[in-house]
Amino acid sequence: MNGKIGPERKHNTLKALIGALLFSLMALLAFNMPDHPDAFGIGTFTRFPLEWAVIGLLALIVPGRIKRTVIFICGFLVFLLLFLKIADIGVEAAFQRQFNPYLDVKMLTDGWNLISGTIGTLAALAALIGGVAVFLLVATVFLKSLMWMAVAHASARRPLIGVFAIVLIVGTMLMWLGVSRVDFRTPGYLTNRLGLVVRSVSDMRLFEQELATGLGPKNGANLFQSVKGKDIILVFVESYGRSAVDDPQYARITQPRLAAIDTQIEAAGLHAASGWVTAPTVGGLSWLAHGTLLSGLWVDSQARYDRLMISRQPSLNRLFSEAGWHSVAVMPAITMAWPEADYFGYDQILPAAGLQYRGKPFNWVTMPDQYTMSAFDRLALRPAHLRGQKVMAEIALISSHAPWTPVPRLIGWDQVGDGSAFDDQAVSGDPPSVVWADPDRVRRQYIETIDYSLAALGEFMARQSRDAVYVILGDHQPASIITGQGASRAVPVHIVSSDATLVARFEKDGFVSGMVPTGAAHERPMSGLRQTLINAFNGTP
Repeated sequence: MNGKIGPERKHNTLKALIGALLFSLMALLAFNMPDHPDAFGIGTFTRFPLEWAVIGLLALIVPGRIKRTVIFICGFLVFLLLFLKIADIGVEAAFQRQFNPYLDVKMLTDGWNLISGTIGTLAALAALIGGVAVFLLVATVFLKSLMWMAVAHASARRPLIGVFAIVLIVGTMLMWLGVSRVDFRTPGYLTNRLGLVVRSVSDMRLFEQELATGLGPKNGANLFQSVKGKDIILVFVESYGRSAVDDPQYARITQPRLAAIDTQIEAAGLHAASGWVTAPTVGGLSWLAHGTLLSGLWVDSQARYDRLMISRQPSLNRLFSEAGWHSVAVMPAITMAWPEADYFGYDQILPAAGLQYRGKPFNWVTMPDQYTMSAFDRLALRPAHLRGQKVMAEIALISSHAPWTPVPRLIGWDQVGDGSAFDDQAVSGDPPSVVWADPDRVRRQYIETIDYSLAALGEFMARQSRDAVYVILGDHQPASIITGQGASRAVPVHIVSSDATLVARFEKDGFVSGMVPTGAAHERPMSGLRQTLINAFNGTP
């Protein structure tokens, strides 16, 4: 019998030591994991987190009856921390802000649509399954290793208790003495995240009050007298941000393009003024920008957007419809049911299917912008003019949406037809997986798609009737892979019209003449642009 005890005790001790090693490695990795994509580096993992010693000590000293519960709670907290940090890294890379559990869970579907559209459904599904499997495997090994250590025989447990106790005491003294590489961050990190959720709940209460009070005109009666008899064409250009105009690596393409558009429209008898507005989002969630501009309220989260959709705050589209314009939505990215359209009050909706495109898609992008503008003219403008109506259109141009491949190019407008003329372009170039393996190529193709979208708009405006007012702006800045971290959230906005007096009103309000906004131009919130437009279109200062 004594011969069996020795090997069992030896085996138990070995399991305890392996468990302590595995637990320590994974705990140190989780506690040192940064929460920002730019924070990775060798120095990041040289910090000494005291949380590691606290968990190790707790697992070793708590009585047997509650040991499993304590270990489970510790494991849950560690992996909650790890999940939040991984989510932070992803959200920071895409939207340049922290992950918000209260607001961001609803974006999972949109994130899936973007990733699957960029790298393909099968690759995205494999990455998702692989990521979940790895996460569960690591969690299982972590809990198992902590249990091996915690149930060790007394001869192995006592030395481990001593090690963790000494580390905790010495580490606490070093932290008290101000040694920066020794700390106890996790409680503060989780508390701050809880505070973020609490602030988000409070923010929604404030938004409810804003909606209850309302903002601006309650209906469109007798509005927009200065633009009677003119079409109002509001165009959102996907990912067209300030970096596309100001950043030297992009300005060499964009600024000459804007200058060329100035020449085009001037020859057509049009005038332009430009400025900057700050968008409520970065890198995606374009509908937040649409909701912000059209409602006049700051809509920077899905929760605010969802609440706006069931409110009585009239959209700019609805005001124009009530004032006698034919309100149109041209949305080539809408491929499914769109119940939110009820809020905006459109008289006509042209989603992807309604635009009658018969060509091949450009990866995620359903159709090129030149086709979208041509279809808008054919399906909305001309029929409304035949009925004696003017149009107020909201148009989303999406050729400059990620993954920015293939890059479309302009063809003759008389060749656009049903879109099948673009088929060769749609299957040209490399797939997203190849393009995105080279960050420099991603940036180059991004600005090429912006240049294409602007070129299409320039030609469209020069070809059309002079009885139109164009409001052209970006929906948001692209992701940080394009702009770098800390870039401005501003996007360009251009006003184009044959009415020089109308354009001059915007110049008096801080816009600069022409299609190229200067660095000195004031950045105003996108939410405030709605009232600026209403004032100018009413002829009031």
